[in-house]
Amino acid sequence: MPPVRTRVGQLPTSQTKSPRTLACASCQQRKIKCDRQSPCANCLKQRIQCIPATQTRVRKRRFPERELLDRLRKYEDLLRKNNVKFDPLHKDPGTTGDQGAETSEEEGPNKSNHSSPAPARSESAHEPKNLWQAMSQGPRYGHTNEMLHEAVVKLSWDQSFGNDHHIILGSRKASVDLATMHPEPVHIIRLWQLYLDNVNPLFKVTHTPSLQGMIIEAATNTMSIEPHLEALMFSIYCMAIQSLTAENCQTLFGLSQADLLTKYQFGCQQALLNCQFLRTDNRTCLTALFLFLFSLNSNTNPQSLSSMLGIAIRIAQRMGIDSETFLAKQSVFEAEMSRRLWWSLLMLDARMGELSGAKTSTLNPIWDCKPPMNINDSEIWAGMKEPPSVQGKATEAVFIVLRSEMANYIRNSPFHLDFLNPALKPIAKDLPNGGDVSTFETRIQDEYLKYCDKDNPLHLMTILTIRASLSKCYLLESYAKHFDSSVHKTDAESDASVLQAFRLLECDTTILSSPLTKEYAWLFQIYFPFVAYINIIQDLKKRPGNNLTERAWQVMNENYEVRSKSPRAFESPLFVIFARVILEAWEVLESTFRQSDFNVPSPKIILNIKQRLAEMTKDILNPNTEPPDDALNTFLDQSSMLMPMGMGFGDESLSSGMAGQTGFPWSDPRILANMPGQTPMLNDINHLNWVSMVRGLREARGW
Repeated sequence: MPPVRTRVGQLPTSQTKSPRTLACASCQQRKIKCDRQSPCANCLKQRIQCIPATQTRVRKRRFPERELLDRLRKYEDLLRKNNVKFDPLHKDPGTTGDQGAETSEEEGPNKSNHSSPAPARSESAHEPKNLWQAMSQGPRYGHTNEMLHEAVVKLSWDQSFGNDHHIILGSRKASVDLATMHPEPVHIIRLWQLYLDNVNPLFKVTHTPSLQGMIIEAATNTMSIEPHLEALMFSIYCMAIQSLTAENCQTLFGLSQADLLTKYQFGCQQALLNCQFLRTDNRTCLTALFLFLFSLNSNTNPQSLSSMLGIAIRIAQRMGIDSETFLAKQSVFEAEMSRRLWWSLLMLDARMGELSGAKTSTLNPIWDCKPPMNINDSEIWAGMKEPPSVQGKATEAVFIVLRSEMANYIRNSPFHLDFLNPALKPIAKDLPNGGDVSTFETRIQDEYLKYCDKDNPLHLMTILTIRASLSKCYLLESYAKHFDSSVHKTDAESDASVLQAFRLLECDTTILSSPLTKEYAWLFQIYFPFVAYINIIQDLKKRPGNNLTERAWQVMNENYEVRSKSPRAFESPLFVIFARVILEAWEVLESTFRQSDFNVPSPKIILNIKQRLAEMTKDILNPNTEPPDDALNTFLDQSSMLMPMGMGFGDESLSSGMAGQTGFPWSDPRILANMPGQTPMLNDINHLNWVSMVRGLREARGW
């Protein structure tokens, strides 16, 4: 009786399958057929020992068809980008006469007539054609095509001209030995560590894991440092010194901050000249130039620095780091570091353009470099093949990532282009909800800020910086909306703008005063929140005594107090403009109080500004003698600073002991009940004679 099967093709459990006999080891190695005997015929013929195999030969995995097609498409795309003619596997429907969508195999010939969405345009569609490449694709006659190559032409230019880099940084001093200008090895390591602690988290333009070993090795032998690395090292010295306070610098290095900056900036200039930086295509050299230019901001006119940054921006554009089409051809590591450098250059250029009144800022939508990835330095390295996965948390690069996201939003926003160049609006990227600031703020909060820890210094710096930037966007959006004087703000809109100005000043105050962010506060020395002050002051003059008045003076007091601690806070002629605007707002409010028969103490900011201006007037006229009674008015007349006599610097309140008072009776019912509406003394800040004010002060002080 045959065995009973419990299922089709299945034998009872009592009947087991015999073990499989494998080919012997020799046949497996020689890849020949084995008769699986012991010994086998092949081994007997070769007269060798037949050793039974214990495992099968590892077979090569069959190449997946999908992976093959993906790789083929990638290669075809590279050929298209380089304008190489080839016969594609599938014709691109966008390049043929048939404009319909490609029919898929699953849909077959009976596909519905409804048109499918048009395929997304590849990034190569925005790549400009290369003229040299176009000229070299004609018929080949001798070496003509090989000579018509961009690199060959560039080399010819380099050989035609000598060293011409002195036109920017001066002639290179042949007698200068840069090896002697480096600090001692122990100080090199200390400056490197200061850079890592105070500067690198905010820029991330250098890669710590790969650079640290080179810095340590160079510190032990300064005689043979590669030129590009040497320029970068001097720029790191400059930024490390600038990130310190004058007191800390003297304590750590025994020299003044100004002397060390002068020494290392000169060394950086010479190192950049050695690199032929004006012709460079080296990212390290451009990074050194960026750090060097940033270190100049404390003692350089913004107009001059903006011009120098224009050179750095042009070098970056020639290198192609502003173009994703170019970066796609680079390694993952090089592309990411280039993005960080481009966005850092861009933001410094935008700020210097803002300070100098330039309308040629690079913060515009005509380039397509993506913001950096939210990753740690340990996740990228030279030679990696695939980009790392972007994390959904706050990494060590979160500051530069969020600032880049912020700048990327601003350069496409309608209110920014209204002030920069409205003609660029048609090419700007479409933003969600028409570029509404609140919509962007919600996205930033959900994707980044909610992962930040306020007890982490870098995270706190990131939160405060982005919130301050968002508040500035709200104010600029409001100014753009109400640019026409016929469009008046409602009280609700005015309150909303003032609250945003409060938030901007409060964030700025916290950054400059918090012990957690003290290592990063140096960055905000060039970001004085002038637009917030102006917004508050205009509202105070328009609506004196409203429910936000007390908080307005309190917020300005706190910010002015931390800002005034800067050693150069009152050396700029702009301080006189700032002081004039603040004092005018106080005069409006003080006049309102006088009409209500109520005396109000002057806030600290008013007392301090009056005292500072009095000292400036005394120094200008004669530092050794008391000025005559009309000296101050004469000086103010010359500077177009015609203040009312009631605001003279001889006010008794300066010595009346009221500087310690902090309370302001804004909400006293006796004031609010009888307070009439005041016509603003200055409805538009543009009515100030800015040029005359600055010119008068410059002539008086010899600036």
